Amino acid sequence: VQLQASGGGLVQAGGSLNLSCAASGRTFSNYAMAWFRQVPGKEREFVAGISGKDKDTYYADSVKGRFAISRDDAKNTVYLQMNSLKPEDTAVYYCASSNYLTVIRGRYGYWGQGTLVTVSS
Repeated sequence: VQLQASGGGLVQAGGSLNLSCAASGRTFSNYAMAWFRQVPGKEREFVAGISGKDKDTYYADSVKGRFAISRDDAKNTVYLQMNSLKPEDTAVYYCASSNYLTVIRGRYGYWGQGTLVTVSS
């Protein structure tokens, strides 16, 4: 399984970015997908996730109401629309795949390479 994340960049506070993660190697629609983020010196944290069949979503409190996760199973791609960005959202964002939706990092067996999001104040 390969995951390829893209869409990061530099944006001013209050701006928006849309991250994408393209998957290959297995039946995409069967599996949950999630976005995590990590800043230097801190643990990788759950941001948002979406289940496979039912497309249930779950968000970290810090991004609820600002970020939206979605998936296009026909394109084997998951997205993270990030609005009203804050400087504290600055991090490397990783996409990940799991058998089921969970916030537990260790349950995700497949990871993308990460894409850097920098939010300037």
